[in-house]
Amino acid sequence: MIRIAVANQKGGVGKTTTAINLATALAATGWRTLLIDLDPQGNASTGLGISQAQREFSSYDLLRAEATLTDCAVHTTVPRLDIVPATVDLSGAEIELVEYQDRLHRLQQALAAAEAGQWDICLIDCPPSLGMLTLNALIAAESLLVPLQCEFFALEGLSQLLTTVERVRGRFNPQLFILGVALTMFDRRNRLTDQVSDDVREVLGPVVFETVIPRNVRLSEAPSHGLPALIYDHRCAGSAAYIALARELIDRLPNVRKAA
Repeated sequence: MIRIAVANQKGGVGKTTTAINLATALAATGWRTLLIDLDPQGNASTGLGISQAQREFSSYDLLRAEATLTDCAVHTTVPRLDIVPATVDLSGAEIELVEYQDRLHRLQQALAAAEAGQWDICLIDCPPSLGMLTLNALIAAESLLVPLQCEFFALEGLSQLLTTVERVRGRFNPQLFILGVALTMFDRRNRLTDQVSDDVREVLGPVVFETVIPRNVRLSEAPSHGLPALIYDHRCAGSAAYIALARELIDRLPNVRKAA
């Protein structure tokens, strides 16, 4: 199972929206997809229409080894897309996991114990911080996708994230690599947006995806209906951008790991 962490410690950059819609696009192309909601706010779960009653087991139970990955996975309305939902209990995990000696490897162990061949790819939606939950995701993942809002402060947050990635590589996960940086909330009417985009591409070069995700009202409306934007309005500019981004993402995956 290919494992991709979707992370950025800055909030409000379109991270959960990116995780939901990329997972939907991958499932639509035939990939058996698993989305793990590792954010205590549970927005990815809500955005896919998973009610509180459906969250019998959650990513909190997974990290505490009180349930398996199969136990926690819930089918969504999107064919071939399952999700491990989050509950508010996850907000206490950072403190509770301190007592475990292997606290940074809990998610890695849970994924390693999963039934072989059940899913082709796993996306992990991380919380907006660089705490224990995000570190668990970075250690468990093979690659990292970074949604980056086209604003000045986002650049400062990116440098902190890249520093953390280097530390994780050096101490815990030498195979971790950055799959790409996705520019989100792109507004061509704003000159600053173009300037930030140019600066990021100048510094990071081909690491930045060609596809940019525009500011789009339909992307914002979709979660309130419990649907990915790709289903809520597949014709809108935001949906078209996420479909294009999914194609780019698949092209960047190692050929030997691509699904048939």
